[in-house]
Amino acid sequence: MDAVLEVEAVQHRYGSTVALDGVDLRVAGGECVALLGPNGAGKTTLVDLVTGLRRCQGGRVRVAGQDPARATTRRSLGVMQQRSGVPRLLKVGEVVRGAAIRAGAPPASDSQVLAEVGLTELGRRRVTKLSGGQQQRLQLAMALVADPALLVLDEPTNGLDAGARRDFWERLAGRRDRGAGVLLTTHQVDEAAAVADRVVVLAQGRVVAADTPQRLVSRLPDRVVSARTCCTPGDVLAVDGTVDARQDADRRLVVTTTRPESLVRALLAADPDLAELRVESAGLEQAVLAISGPRTAPTRDTTKTEVAR
Repeated sequence: MDAVLEVEAVQHRYGSTVALDGVDLRVAGGECVALLGPNGAGKTTLVDLVTGLRRCQGGRVRVAGQDPARATTRRSLGVMQQRSGVPRLLKVGEVVRGAAIRAGAPPASDSQVLAEVGLTELGRRRVTKLSGGQQQRLQLAMALVADPALLVLDEPTNGLDAGARRDFWERLAGRRDRGAGVLLTTHQVDEAAAVADRVVVLAQGRVVAADTPQRLVSRLPDRVVSARTCCTPGDVLAVDGTVDARQDADRRLVVTTTRPESLVRALLAADPDLAELRVESAGLEQAVLAISGPRTAPTRDTTKTEVAR
C-alpha cells in the first residue's frame, strides 16, 4: 500500500544535543510499525515531529503526503499520547463529539466510533466515572473519530492487564484492515512482537535496525535462562557468556547468555536448591537490547553467594 507516513533524513537537536541524526522511517497503509529503543534514543522527539508538536529542523516528514505541522493534516492523524489528558468533567459522548468537531469530522461521527470501541452504553457517563480500561478506549475513540490515515499510539495499553490489551488490539484490527497505518511506541516489547509487522530500533538518534520481529530475533544466538534462586544479577556477571541479568516482577533471576550450559552449571554449583529452571530462545526484548547497545551492568553484591566461572 501507499505510505501514510514518510520520514526522510530527519535531524533535530536541542542546543548542542543531537536528538535525531538522519532518521528514515516509512509506514504503509494497513501496517503497524513499532518504534523501540532505550530512553533518550529520540523516540519522543520523532513522535512530536510526526504529530506536528515540533517543527522539523532538517529533513522531511509527511503524513498522508502533507506537512504534519499544518492544521489540515490533523484530519489524517489519530493520536493517543500517554501524556495527553481528557476533560474530566465532561461526559464520554461530549468528549468524542468535541474531538470530531476539532478534527473537521461530522459531529455525528461520535455514535459510530463509540460503538466501534464498545462505549455506546457509557456515552452519558462522566469521564471521572470510567475505569482505566474504559478511559483507554475513550482515548482510542478520540483518535479514531476523524477516520485517520495514520494512528500514532504512545504507550496505548500502559496499565492494562493482558485481557484488556488483547481487546484493545482486536478493536484496532478493523481499522488496519481498512488501510490505516499505525506507529506504535511502547515499553511492552512482548506486545510489540505480537502486533507489529515491522520494528524500527532507535539508538542515539539513529535507526540501528529495521525488520520484522522474527528476523530481528533470528540475528541473536543468545538464550534466556531463568530460575528461582538465591543468586542475584550481580552474582552472574562474571560467568562467561553473560549478556544481561535482572530479576523479574516475581523475583526470578533472568539471564541472557551466549553460553547457557556454563551458566546453568555455575548456578547449580552455587545454589543446589534452585527451582523452576528454564532455558528459552531469546526474544525481541533481548534482540533490541543487543542491537541498541549494552545495558548498564548492575553493581555486584559481594554479600551474596558468588557464582564461579
